[in-house]
Amino acid sequence: MFKKVIVLLSAAVVMAGCTRASNSSPASPTSHSSEPASPAASSAGVDPANFVALIDNPFYPLPPGTTFVYEGPKDGEVQRDEVVVTHETKLILGVMCVVVKDTVTQDGVLIEDTLDWFAQDKDGNVWYFGEDTKEYEDGKVVSTAGSWEAGVNGAVPGIIMEANPDVPSSYRQEYYKGEAEDMAWVVSGDESVSVSYGSFGDALLTVEWTPLEPKVFAEKFYAKGVGLVLSVSIAGEKERSELISLTTGQ
Repeated sequence: MFKKVIVLLSAAVVMAGCTRASNSSPASPTSHSSEPASPAASSAGVDPANFVALIDNPFYPLPPGTTFVYEGPKDGEVQRDEVVVTHETKLILGVMCVVVKDTVTQDGVLIEDTLDWFAQDKDGNVWYFGEDTKEYEDGKVVSTAGSWEAGVNGAVPGIIMEANPDVPSSYRQEYYKGEAEDMAWVVSGDESVSVSYGSFGDALLTVEWTPLEPKVFAEKFYAKGVGLVLSVSIAGEKERSELISLTTGQ
């Protein structure tokens, strides 16, 4: 497993260099090659008729009323991340997206508030259509960096989770040049992982990174029927965020 991660990280660093050196278009949402494809297929391929109302991908289910709570150290302090799948929707590029509210606090003080927009296609891929994010200091908004919306100023949607992730597929999770360029590589589909919420087998492991920060990488573990259960930095500043509770039907 360690060798697989090293290989992927090495490829990612090379790709980051190519991305920065090239003036070509960004990658399409999914690819089984380390060479990015044209994003034209991404933006032009958004057919509203190809999307469904419910997000029930086994590794990324988002039923309205669900609340995920994560905790762990970041920036030297313990942070709490509460992710609420709301009953609200937002129309983007003709696709009705589910609105997910993500609130980060530290010692009970709000430091980040984000609205994310997701939708699932008929094949089961979960698409990421953008986010409205705000960072706070002393109760005031100090940054909206990283905000983007598909179809606005050249931003295109990405894939946050494939319908059938297999090793070693890679996919672009988002693309807004210079602001949001996260990518993911599938490393394994049979991991065992234990967090405060519980223990899981056959978990999906991905390495996620962005060419905007080529020395920062994170491992993320996704459990079937639950979603993201653990995120751990493996390069860059030490960070860890694990699922501590999950409630539904609210």
